[in-house]
Amino acid sequence: MTKELYRYRFTAEVPVEEVEASFLLAVLATESLHGEAQTRLDAAHYLDPNTRALVIDAGTQIGRDLNRLFTGFIAREFGPDAFDVERVSKQQQCKGVAA
Repeated sequence: MTKELYRYRFTAEVPVEEVEASFLLAVLATESLHGEAQTRLDAAHYLDPNTRALVIDAGTQIGRDLNRLFTGFIAREFGPDAFDVERVSKQQQCKGVAA
């Protein structure tokens, strides 16, 4: 399993609670595709409300599907300018900037 991480950062106008709700919806959709147990095992993530950032591990097919679903949900709900998403490089991971 490779380490592919995506970091989402949200503007101040986006309520963190709504980000969390959209993420939960994406997790439920991912569970519909892959099953609850496998999603729980392969959908690693970290939400930091203080920095308004969410990191999702896309190192598995389940993680990639979760990222796709989450991106689609938040783009529709908040608009494409309400967040930035970036792939976190291996060099950044080594420096402890992943989450």
